[in-house]
Amino acid sequence: MSRISHDAMVQAITQVRAMDSNQKEGLAYEITRIQPHLFGSFLVQSRLGVSLEKMEFLLNILCISFQAMKASGLAWPLITEDDLDRQSQRFVAIVKFGYDLSESLRHQSMQHYVADHPEKDLLAYVQLETANWLKRIAPEETDKYVLLAVWNIVNCVAYVPLKSHKISAQGAQ
Repeated sequence: MSRISHDAMVQAITQVRAMDSNQKEGLAYEITRIQPHLFGSFLVQSRLGVSLEKMEFLLNILCISFQAMKASGLAWPLITEDDLDRQSQRFVAIVKFGYDLSESLRHQSMQHYVADHPEKDLLAYVQLETANWLKRIAPEETDKYVLLAVWNIVNCVAYVPLKSHKISAQGAQ
């Protein structure tokens, strides 16, 4: 069952899209304070040779994911480096598995992945945004780092174990 409702996703998307650069900077500081390892996934991109323009796409996904976490009203734990590593290894293994499949089996595997994903609305949003981003950009080798970071953020949000109590949508995570 999804922990981030459709309404929480819509709220997060609407809020982040309406933000000016100062508000986004404030949100980035909040992410740094509350989910520093997720923010680190963004920061490391410059060391990997990713352009600032392409990092902006990742930052947008991170901001919306974080806002959606807040809008869910749930108490989200700190996503650790171990969580990031575990989800990265899991995603890479899933992708590698798909390489060895026929086209129809690969399609079935992707459908299974989507059907079993615990955060379907977040996943759908990120899939659509990623597809649109890939159509707009000039492909570069470093794009793979951005894509891996995007999917890692989504999967960390989806699979991190939650505490059992709720907080207000305005409260700190």
